[in-house]
Amino acid sequence: MPTIPLPPNRQSSSAASSPFLSRRTKDGLVIALFLAPALILFLLFVIYPIFRSVYFSTFNWNGLGPAVKFVGLKNYIKILSDGVFLLAVRNVLFIIVFSLAIQLPLAMLLAVLVGRDLPGRGMFRTIFFLPYVLSEVNTAIMWLLLFTPDPERGLFNGILVALGKQPVAWLGDMRIVLFAVFITLTWKYFGFHMLLYLTGLQNIPTEIEEAARMDGANAFQNFFHITLPLLSSPIKTSVYMSVLGSIQQFIVVWIMTGGGPVNASETMATYMYRFGFVRFQLGYGSAVAIIMFILCVIFSLIYQALTREPDYLTGL
Repeated sequence: MPTIPLPPNRQSSSAASSPFLSRRTKDGLVIALFLAPALILFLLFVIYPIFRSVYFSTFNWNGLGPAVKFVGLKNYIKILSDGVFLLAVRNVLFIIVFSLAIQLPLAMLLAVLVGRDLPGRGMFRTIFFLPYVLSEVNTAIMWLLLFTPDPERGLFNGILVALGKQPVAWLGDMRIVLFAVFITLTWKYFGFHMLLYLTGLQNIPTEIEEAARMDGANAFQNFFHITLPLLSSPIKTSVYMSVLGSIQQFIVVWIMTGGGPVNASETMATYMYRFGFVRFQLGYGSAVAIIMFILCVIFSLIYQALTREPDYLTGL
């Protein structure tokens, strides 16, 4: 039986559509193959542990064997009524407030100094950023040695004794231990925030500041009315990461003080670790972890809503 040839326009459209669909399918498969490993790891190590923590937080479970003693929301009620946890929340708020008031402005000041025509600014950038490269464990051990009460071993007490003063128990005094921890955290992280500000400064056109100088603006007016507004995006990122990092702060505090003395430097993360892995109350510790997670999510949502405004440079 003779075949009926298709019209020329149909032949061309069929020939053109088939390669397009196959190429589109291949592109989709390539994208899926590249995304699959990261998606699997994210689901396995982030999403799944969150749901498991929610499940275990409703049990009185020591981590050995199956969780069978269901307690509902009693763990959460006990946490929110525990004075030590409330003290840990207060200490976290202390770190957040001092970070926003001291650490970030210091990083901003150093970024402005080394980002301009300062002799040897490359060397200063490297020196200021080096503390962030060190691990938190090394940082904590190093500052633990600096704060040692023995004047012959501790740098700070050695200086005080040389000046005729009495040595101070920097990490053993409930009144000053949190300040000592904050000094360590500032030394560790201000280089990271300085790098964020330096990146923002490099994106500011120099013509804008030069035009302001020609109009009679001094250095302070130039900084507060031009440089600072144009750094809004790096500042938002810096504040966001500083707050979340303060909420989750654990390693430096645990190595230096263990949350002591008498819970004076306790944070929510050390509180969680103490109950979950030291006292083997993993159900209770899971509830603490979920509260920390909820606080981070609430802060993220509120902060993103409050700071969602057009950027001066990109207009986004």
